[in-house]
Amino acid sequence: MKNKVIVITGASSGIGKALAFEAAKRGAHIVIAARNAEKLEEVANQIKQFNTQLLCLQTDVSREDDCKTLIAKAIEKFGRIDVLINNAGISMRALFEHTDLSVIKQLMDINFWGMVYCTKYALPELLKTKGSVVGVSSIAGYKGLPGRTGYSASKFAMQGFLEALRIENLKKGLHVLIACPGFTASNIRNTALAADGSTQGESPRNEAEMMSAGQVATYILDAVVNRKRSLVLTRQGKLTVLLNKLIPGKLDKMVFKYMSAEPDSPF
Repeated sequence: MKNKVIVITGASSGIGKALAFEAAKRGAHIVIAARNAEKLEEVANQIKQFNTQLLCLQTDVSREDDCKTLIAKAIEKFGRIDVLINNAGISMRALFEHTDLSVIKQLMDINFWGMVYCTKYALPELLKTKGSVVGVSSIAGYKGLPGRTGYSASKFAMQGFLEALRIENLKKGLHVLIACPGFTASNIRNTALAADGSTQGESPRNEAEMMSAGQVATYILDAVVNRKRSLVLTRQGKLTVLLNKLIPGKLDKMVFKYMSAEPDSPF
């Protein structure tokens, strides 16, 4: 990772922030992007302790022009891009029956199209450096989760896109990693959208029992170094992927029971 140029979206909190810190510790040059300029600046000020070169850009990945500018500024400052980590994302928590369609569109715009836009503009540089494209996905990209239809759809779309991209560039040296953290202690559930598009607020899950964002960041960067195809974290996540292959019908019932036990479950 030393002296590698790494672009990280959604870097103002959670896994994105942890990725920025971990990459900086490893001596990488960092480009961090997020919508919240104030929080992003706080992260940038904290990273300066590692004496790494840093570029901080307010970016709304749902806007193509923002993504184009992000990549252009990264290349302008550092002359290349070695790793693009598509981490920016939001979640939701509501039955599709009651969900406004604008909520689904917003999730797709950020989680899927944001990844597409950034990857499109970074790809020429990544092919030059034989670099890495990373999609921070979810177990919801392997198994549809009730109450998270839009979130699951965006992650299934991400994984299909990245698999196709990997095969298209099989002989060009491009590395593509699909990383699925499982339930992680981050603020993605606190900012999850409700049926009407408002934010959920407090997380319905016990964050203390989850893998930390710092642990996830370490696993992801190690997977980049080792050029792994996929990364599924937590015992629960690995078991879900396995059971979905072996007993998908029974797993449907298990997932329903598990998710319906959440506090204030929508079903």
